[in-house]
Amino acid sequence: MNKHILIVGGGYVGLYTALRLQRKLSRELRGGEVHITIIDPQSYMTYQPFLPEAAAGNLSPRHLVAPLRRVLPKVRILNGTVTTVKHGDRVVTFQPAEGEPRQIAYDVLVMAAGSISRTLPIPGLTDIGIGFKTVGEAIALRNRVLHLLDVAESTEDPEVRRRALTFVVVGAGFAGVEALAELEDMAKDSVRYYRNIKPSDIRWVLVEATSRVLPEVGPEMGKWTLEQLRERGIDVRLETRLESCEGGHVVLSDGAEFDAETLVWTAGVKPSPVVNDSDLPLDERGRIKTTALLTVHGSPGAFAAGDAAGVPDVTNPGQYCAPNAQHAVRQAKVLADNIVRHLRGHELMEYRHKYVGSVAGLGLHQGVANVYGVKLRGFPAWFMHRTYHLSRVPTLNRKVRVVVDWTLALFFKRETISLGEMEHPREGFRAAVATMRR
Repeated sequence: MNKHILIVGGGYVGLYTALRLQRKLSRELRGGEVHITIIDPQSYMTYQPFLPEAAAGNLSPRHLVAPLRRVLPKVRILNGTVTTVKHGDRVVTFQPAEGEPRQIAYDVLVMAAGSISRTLPIPGLTDIGIGFKTVGEAIALRNRVLHLLDVAESTEDPEVRRRALTFVVVGAGFAGVEALAELEDMAKDSVRYYRNIKPSDIRWVLVEATSRVLPEVGPEMGKWTLEQLRERGIDVRLETRLESCEGGHVVLSDGAEFDAETLVWTAGVKPSPVVNDSDLPLDERGRIKTTALLTVHGSPGAFAAGDAAGVPDVTNPGQYCAPNAQHAVRQAKVLADNIVRHLRGHELMEYRHKYVGSVAGLGLHQGVANVYGVKLRGFPAWFMHRTYHLSRVPTLNRKVRVVVDWTLALFFKRETISLGEMEHPREGFRAAVATMRR
């Protein structure tokens, strides 16, 4: 047996699948009978549930990522993108970060490419919009909020000030609500250091097209979350759509119009574009058509899971597994075991998972949870949120670093410094060169 397992994507499914294969096939990997390769644009996996805490300054951004090469010493890591998949020929086209594209052959394919933000053709969305799926976006958003507090403090123009202190979040799912709650908490904590800004001067607007917030935690907890957000002075607009935001002028479907410097877009995700450049079958939602065995329908030797895959929910016939971290981590375990069974000629097993529940953080010491039917809110839910996600962070190294960050936060105030120049590190040097030329 000399098999090459190719994993497209180094996120939840990619990392956890490779981790389990690394352990289950340790003898074959040592003997050179099996080779595993991961292709991903980044050399790390991001634990996305902690992005809001990183944006708020509660966690160091380095501590919510797992370096693939350190965690997976027996796996070959290639940084770049897969542009085409030809499973009929068992080959993909790999575009490295630098250099010419090349063909990579494989025997077993794992499609774990994940998802990207699902955007709509809204005028001006690219003017002020920012997503919330990567560490870069989370830290850039943190820097932006703090920078705009500086702008508002330093100007005497009321229009500039009002625009700088208005923040819009579109989408009231986990990402939107948690990002807004953590950032609002951080901003409220920061204004104590400003002479001319009060918490009431900052306007936060949450726009949601449906009639509920946090539908994942159920109607009762969702209603409580809505009440909490409104009590904190957050302008929550349900059954409302973003019509346009050209030049920062926000227009909503309920007739409201105002200027804002920042708009965070968290209104859903869609499968990675690579799924459209493959010969693998897709379902009606554009996801890879996947069986309950986590194999690709009608494609021997191909497996898929996570956001890019339409995995049937065998515990709820006719439905699909939700595209969340809870399913991705558990699917990866079954997927890795099925690859081992596939290589050894054994019968594959179905992915079957009983829904545990959902937890969400709403800022420091505030949260909401619905776990095994037990509904919690406030501090107990916040504590459960942290405990649950800490248990899911890959590697002991990262778990310890996260705990250290949280422990230090108990004794020291959070940092409220904008380091926006990190996003444009050459600007100062360019200005110096321009001065010399003059």
